[in-house]
Amino acid sequence: MINQNINVALIGNPNVGKTSVFNQLTGLNQQVGNYPGITVEKKIGFCKLPNNVKANILDLPGTYSLNASSIDENVVIELLLNKNDKLYPDVALVVTDVENLKRNLLLFTQIKDLEIPTILVINMADRMEHKGISLDIPYLEEHLKTKIALVSSRKGFGIDALKKLIVTYKTISSEPCLNASVIDPDYFDSLRKAFPGQLLYKLWLVITQDVNFLNLERKEIHSSFTKSHSDLKRLQQKETIKRYQFINDTLKVGLKVDATVAKDFRSKLDRVLTHKVWGYVIFFAILFIIFQSIFEWSKIPMDFIDSSFASLSSWANENLPSGVLTNLISQGIIPGIGGILIFIPQIAFLFLFISILEESGYMSRVVFLMDKIMRKFGLSGKSVVPLISGTACAIPAIMATRNIENWKERLITILVTPFTTCSARLPVYAIIIALVIPDQYVLGIFNLQGLTLMLLYLLGFGMAIFSAYVLNKVMKIKGKTFFVVEMPNYKLPMFKNVAINVVEKTKAFVFGAGKIILAISIILWFLASYGPGKNFKNADQIIQSKAENKALPALELENKIASYKLENSYIGIMGKAIEPAISPLGYDWKIGIAIISSFAAREVFVGTLATIYSVGGTDNEDTIKNKMAAEINPETGNKIFNFASGVSLLLFYAFALQCASTLAITKKETNSWKWPVGQLIFMSGFAYLLALLAYQILK
Repeated sequence: MINQNINVALIGNPNVGKTSVFNQLTGLNQQVGNYPGITVEKKIGFCKLPNNVKANILDLPGTYSLNASSIDENVVIELLLNKNDKLYPDVALVVTDVENLKRNLLLFTQIKDLEIPTILVINMADRMEHKGISLDIPYLEEHLKTKIALVSSRKGFGIDALKKLIVTYKTISSEPCLNASVIDPDYFDSLRKAFPGQLLYKLWLVITQDVNFLNLERKEIHSSFTKSHSDLKRLQQKETIKRYQFINDTLKVGLKVDATVAKDFRSKLDRVLTHKVWGYVIFFAILFIIFQSIFEWSKIPMDFIDSSFASLSSWANENLPSGVLTNLISQGIIPGIGGILIFIPQIAFLFLFISILEESGYMSRVVFLMDKIMRKFGLSGKSVVPLISGTACAIPAIMATRNIENWKERLITILVTPFTTCSARLPVYAIIIALVIPDQYVLGIFNLQGLTLMLLYLLGFGMAIFSAYVLNKVMKIKGKTFFVVEMPNYKLPMFKNVAINVVEKTKAFVFGAGKIILAISIILWFLASYGPGKNFKNADQIIQSKAENKALPALELENKIASYKLENSYIGIMGKAIEPAISPLGYDWKIGIAIISSFAAREVFVGTLATIYSVGGTDNEDTIKNKMAAEINPETGNKIFNFASGVSLLLFYAFALQCASTLAITKKETNSWKWPVGQLIFMSGFAYLLALLAYQILK
């Protein structure tokens, strides 16, 4: 990050279009990470401004006010209080929604009290005419002591004017809008005299919030200005009332709404989409369409990627100089990476649908709808957000539990979230379903493979709910929390936002998994290409000396030698050692190795098998899917991937905790190893027993 860049902080309530403004300013020029020491996600983008000025744009977590009630809201306060932070803003952009300006301005007035140059960004300006809203911008700028940027992140207007305002941030007044200290003049006068070198409102935030502030000791402040919790809450309420009095007086003149303008059909649509019966029917119909589409739309690009990597592996083997490096490239790296890239279309389509549901405002209705179910199983309504976001990845989903105030409810949500089917399971599901479930239609419209995928997602979600119910009874949660969710307006999804979301999340998935797969592919290739003892070294002579092999064609003999070498390689010996434990599930030693390696990341399963089969065979032109479909159990003569073993594998991956990163984040969030270890033992044990039962019944 370039230090001389302007630091711009994007701040605002949830659902005001803050991310849309961020995307308009930065495009794809952004990166995602975590704030130091905590697991709240941060997004930083880079923007070119007029006069060759560059800016670092920081998208802060959504917050309704500086009276924080969650850890991610604390992030906003701690950054705004700490001038030594390298991301401390030179200018703050408070993004507001033109339809909810009164509520949004509470946060704006608080930030103005921190004397940071602040620009008021009024978003969704394209809806003003439709809603009968008119604004007196000069009046508002004068009374709010700021500059206002009227923008529509949907249609892209006002962004250039906003960029010009950012460049001239030094000319913007940092004077507060009102004097909030009048809520208790004597108290605040004493505070000002005791700490003359500190900003008064910063001191007040340090006293009332659980945050850190420069080198100022909280004990030092509290020892002199101790107030009871109830007194502090009373003063906070008086502060909020004072601010809303100012906001109301300002908007009486600065904001006019024509009551005769017809309202939209939002309330009518809400009555249908959140209906106690039709709401669920519509939701499951949408899920059905999504999973049908994931299989149907991705067939052509997946087949193309699969055949392309098979051809690339064959080309490398034939055209590069023969030797160890060529074998590594053609049998290890290319098949391993191809084993994950083949699933980019399905993962991209999944993220596409999730982004559209979020952008349209429907996802908030789903959260509200599912809250009614959650409470019956002892979970907080806020648990819905992690469980639904777990369809992308369990790690940020577990981070999202920080919004749940009750510790036990939060803990239960953390423990059950990994049951939700994440995108890393999708490659495993997709390849196994394609191998063992017929590509047929029921009633001419229902694809069996799509139905199976949807059933696996519902199975994971159902198990999460059931586990939460059991844990709730065992842990005997006391106390009650209330669930509040804001219903944003319905809107057509912005193509730019959806595209950026799909590209960024798919890229993060591919590169995150790619690093692991590349490393594991190299290790696996080495373990499969070399072995100890005479059996491996003398494989050619041993196979050729057997009477039944003497009349075999050259290609078939070569395949037998390669297979014998693989069984006596390091990886073959390891696989054979664990085979007794997994053979009752219908798995051979190759699948066992894939299961163990996929503990690093579930999606490694397919890449591992691709590498093993490439080393174990001589046909580099065959695709991963064809190699898996052709694999035969030498003892029974049956295909390894049949209906019984396939269902067993699907159930195993539906319930097993095959993800080291999830264990790590659970440990970090619970600050104990006993919970992730308990997760691992229970989920893996349950998955093994269910897979065993399924195979023994179906075989």
